[in-house]
Amino acid sequence: MQCCSKCAAQRTTSSFSNSSEKLTADAVEELSPAGLLRWLRARAPGLVYHAGLVGIVGAALWLVRTNPLSWLPARLDAALQAGAQPAKAEAATGLWPAGLLPVPLQPPPAVRRIASLHTNIPARLRKDIVTYTVQAGDTLFGIAEKYGITPETILWGNYYFLKDDPHLLRPDQQLFIAPANGVLRVVQAGDTIEGLAKAYLALPEDIINWLGNDLDPDAPQLTEGQMLLVPGGQREFVRWVIPQITRTQRNPLPVGAGPGACPGGYSGGAVGGGFFAWPSNNRFLSGTNFTSYHPGIDIAAAYGDPIYAADSGVVVFAGWSNYGYGNMVVIDHGNGWQTLYAHLSQWNVSCGQSAAQKNVVGLAGSTGNSSGPHLHFEMQYGGGRVNPWNYLQ
Repeated sequence: MQCCSKCAAQRTTSSFSNSSEKLTADAVEELSPAGLLRWLRARAPGLVYHAGLVGIVGAALWLVRTNPLSWLPARLDAALQAGAQPAKAEAATGLWPAGLLPVPLQPPPAVRRIASLHTNIPARLRKDIVTYTVQAGDTLFGIAEKYGITPETILWGNYYFLKDDPHLLRPDQQLFIAPANGVLRVVQAGDTIEGLAKAYLALPEDIINWLGNDLDPDAPQLTEGQMLLVPGGQREFVRWVIPQITRTQRNPLPVGAGPGACPGGYSGGAVGGGFFAWPSNNRFLSGTNFTSYHPGIDIAAAYGDPIYAADSGVVVFAGWSNYGYGNMVVIDHGNGWQTLYAHLSQWNVSCGQSAAQKNVVGLAGSTGNSSGPHLHFEMQYGGGRVNPWNYLQ
């Protein structure tokens, strides 16, 4: 039987050597694997390539659909939980033979970073009181901005020098600069934390907890002469108000007003139209703005620049003022309005004189409490000061 089978296979194989013959179903059954491969190579060489390509694609689809390695993480976790070392645990999964583990991947090389030369380091919170020497050209607003506090805080901490008047700022003055907004207080005999907190509208615990005050939170005690900060505290400003002189009512000269004060009692004269022009050729500040402690604006002007009447009216003050304004002119506009021009190098009008809008009433200067040439300009209505920015055109 074996001989017959072998002979049959040889006959069938030899019959396929003729490329003109066809491969029948009966012949396939009798054909050995080696003979079938020889027939494929002789009959259709391209068929082998296409069959291999189809096999690869089919294998890939089978891997995607079946995910035969999905068991690997679970088996690896189980091996690790059983106490195996990582290398042995990998071998325990059956994926790699023990002792023939893959070479672990090396981490990518570290990327070197160069330190930035422009790194911004936040400033540390200051808790101590420092001193500042006023420089030529300094303004209250500029100093306050430099230290990140309000102008009011500087005035409250330096009443001895400034008397609540920013025009008293002078070069070479030594100012106390608080580390935060509030009121600086030199402790006096009889001062208490509760009393200071009430006087300056603050909280006692804020005074106690401020580190710069060096107070024991459990038993805070004030020391006479101690410089104390009342954080968030505030107080009223001392008002340096010039006594108003009207054009129609004859008034006795205000005590201490200065030689520029006019007696009043002027009948007739120019009346303003209620529209106010800029009193200087410049329309920007060179100093302090309008605030609760500075009832006017400091308009930029060079020494000797012309200063104009903002509206028509009658002069009720012309000359030197003892209230820190230096050479000053005040015009009564006859409709409840008055305008004030201060720190002049000279005045060009006299008491009782009518001045039309845009007439030159004086020249810019730096007389009185002034740190440099500019025009201090105020507006009053019904005796109360108003913000000039709201009315100048």
